[in-house]
Amino acid sequence: MANIAVLKQTEIKHTESEFGPGLPLSSVLIVDDEPGMRNFLVKILGSRCKRVEQASNVQEATKLLDENHFDIVIIDNVMPGQNGLDWIKEQRKVGFFADAILITAFADLETAIEALRAGVADFVLKPFRSNQILNAVARCFDRQELRRENYLLKYELAAEKLCVHGRLLGRSAEVMSIRDTLERIAPLPTSVLFTGDSGTGKEVVARTLHSMSDRSESPFVPVNCAAFSAESIANELFGYVSHDPEKGDVRQDGLLFHARGGTLFLDEIAELPLKVQGTLLRVIEEKRIRPIGSLREVPLNLRFMFATNANLEKAVAEGYFRADLYHRINVINIEMPRLVQRKGDILELSNMFMKKISDELGVQPLPLTEGVLLKLSSYDWPGNVRELRNLIERSLILGEFPREFSDHESVDEAAIDSLAAVEKRHILNVLNDTKGNRAEAARRLGISRKTIDRKYATWDV
Repeated sequence: MANIAVLKQTEIKHTESEFGPGLPLSSVLIVDDEPGMRNFLVKILGSRCKRVEQASNVQEATKLLDENHFDIVIIDNVMPGQNGLDWIKEQRKVGFFADAILITAFADLETAIEALRAGVADFVLKPFRSNQILNAVARCFDRQELRRENYLLKYELAAEKLCVHGRLLGRSAEVMSIRDTLERIAPLPTSVLFTGDSGTGKEVVARTLHSMSDRSESPFVPVNCAAFSAESIANELFGYVSHDPEKGDVRQDGLLFHARGGTLFLDEIAELPLKVQGTLLRVIEEKRIRPIGSLREVPLNLRFMFATNANLEKAVAEGYFRADLYHRINVINIEMPRLVQRKGDILELSNMFMKKISDELGVQPLPLTEGVLLKLSSYDWPGNVRELRNLIERSLILGEFPREFSDHESVDEAAIDSLAAVEKRHILNVLNDTKGNRAEAARRLGISRKTIDRKYATWDV
């Protein structure tokens, strides 16, 4: 048994190294009227792909496509009734969301040109070896993933710098409560609605939840609903299939399709047009998506997260947000506190922004003196965390803090006492994280060990 296990492990490593890591993730439909060919292909692919199914004719294949999504369809061109190319053209009119590999014994130029026009991704000539078909499937899947990554990249790049690599920071009671909620709901597929003022970090918390879930290796796709026109948002989300007599059939996969397996974060959900709200509701409830112009639906494995700074109950009452959609997305509601409600986190946030942005800009960080921190903690922050970040970035560019945040002005004793409490709590929290290691705590805080020793000696702990 041990020898068999070693042999299987060796085979897996060999497969991954030779054909790439994508092959075991692919789902394949084999369409061929010859039982011997189907069995041969199933034997080759069955142990190496995530899912392999077979059909003996195009009618069976059509039924399977109606019920399931396949990444790759391998089809013989010459079959009784209808050839493979004609079937592919027919399927593109109703919705064909796989890459096609055509296998044929006839290598004439006319067939090759027709296959390209039909959108066939690869062309395998009979007779072929097992490695040829394995390479063809691996290439198709890798190209699919590359297209998917490139398509999603523009949405990732459009996200704010704060959110790209952000995480939920802070140890205030408000943030600790949110963190506890995230831990409870992370393993669940439940939709989550983040509410709160602009700049409170709703996308940061959504990304934190995604990273804590079992979908963390799959895409997190942020979409600002207010950034699209009412006419284009449906195409962007759901995709479309169009039929042009001159250009032929055109298919554009939408964000929901590209984000499959991961998390779709719809920010400013209140800005979604009413008609699109109805379509989105059906997708959430049925876990299936039908691109615009398509007659075929695609199963959808996707977690939804939503965010808004609007009052959705008021929007429902005024008739510009659907009540049924509101109740469907408002299963778990996480209200993000304003920065003024979590002033104890200002020190940690300021340190993080100072280090991160100074590294990005290639400039020396500005000292966060007690006077500066006092002014930061005394301010009301109408723009919340985003305003704090922008202030630090602007100060780094100019080489100094604005006068109202500098440490040159006098301050009252009550404010000083408040700042001292914030500082003490932050240092003690970092010491707790380092299990009392003062040298490591000093390194993380960016201060000297002597400073910690001096302050610690004055505290009653």
